[in-house]
Amino acid sequence: MNNAIYATLSRQSGLLREMQTIANNMANVSTTGFRREGVVFSEYVAALDEAPSLAMAYGNGRNIDMRQGGLVSTGGAFDLAIEGDGFFMVETPQGNQLTRAGSFIPSAEGQLLTPDGHPVLDAGGGPVFVPAGQGHIAVAQDGTVSVAGAPVAQIGLFLPPEGAIPEHVAGSRFRVEGDPVPVEQPVILQGRLEESNVDPVLEISRMIEVQRSYEMGQSFLQREDDRIRGVIDTLSR
Repeated sequence: MNNAIYATLSRQSGLLREMQTIANNMANVSTTGFRREGVVFSEYVAALDEAPSLAMAYGNGRNIDMRQGGLVSTGGAFDLAIEGDGFFMVETPQGNQLTRAGSFIPSAEGQLLTPDGHPVLDAGGGPVFVPAGQGHIAVAQDGTVSVAGAPVAQIGLFLPPEGAIPEHVAGSRFRVEGDPVPVEQPVILQGRLEESNVDPVLEISRMIEVQRSYEMGQSFLQREDDRIRGVIDTLSR
């Protein structure tokens, strides 16, 4: 296999990963708090004996678009949106994780949970409990939860520790190395939810570009295969 085929195959592999990432973005265009992902290409240059260097492109890296999504009004007492920096922290079997999806529900015992049953944590890292049937529930901008005017808990907002890069694990949840840092001036809006920050028009446009690039690579590989077969056929006569 010649060097041109190696280089093209490495690029094709990266383009395939990018297409899969775009498809995942499109599938989550309506997912609350979802963050768009992109593929980062890097160039690998290898020195060859008695030949020019071989450069190959790898699409192994990913970046997460942390721009805020639009806010939609729901009126729900436990629908919470973050304005500005920060994440809610939830407890999962895999450890504490961060999310911008603020659609929560209280359990029968009054514990605040995510739709898939993960406890929401307060500013101190403990579970949040809201007494049921005790009166009007209000959530202040700093996360303080009040029932009938009496504060009962404070929902925490956190940031990844300095230098830590959030890793997308599932849906709109992220894992970070180290202990998340509390946000000093949190802003939580009750009765609203943050939408996905995926722009479907831009994603479709990028999908078309990636598809065309992939098809060009496939066409080149087919021509190279035909050329090599022709050379072998000629030499074997």
